[in-house]
Amino acid sequence: MPLPRPRPGQLRWWVIGGLGIGAGVALAVWFGLASSAGQITWQTYGYKVLDDRTVRVTFDVTRAGGAPLTCRVRALASDFGTVGTVAVPVPAAPRDTSRHTTTVRTTSRAVTGEVTGCVPR
Repeated sequence: MPLPRPRPGQLRWWVIGGLGIGAGVALAVWFGLASSAGQITWQTYGYKVLDDRTVRVTFDVTRAGGAPLTCRVRALASDFGTVGTVAVPVPAAPRDTSRHTTTVRTTSRAVTGEVTGCVPR
């Protein structure tokens, strides 16, 4: 079944509408990419509970230009309460992504460790 043809004089509005929708989509993509470019991101790679007072946390940090940062790492108990925190200085790096390991001293046994945030120094 062939598609119906637009009435005379209506094609122009279909073209204008299609271009408007295309421009709106392009603008939305641009805003989305611009808001996330250059952002500091972190990912907890792993953790190991060493004993009742210590957790070792390994994490990756991605930042533009390899700038120096300070990351906050915490240890959590089984009731999700924080039992230890440490501020980890992350030195400048030649690459944007780097892996770091730190030890968190705790007040009681922890069951996990995580990075809660990183900020520029």
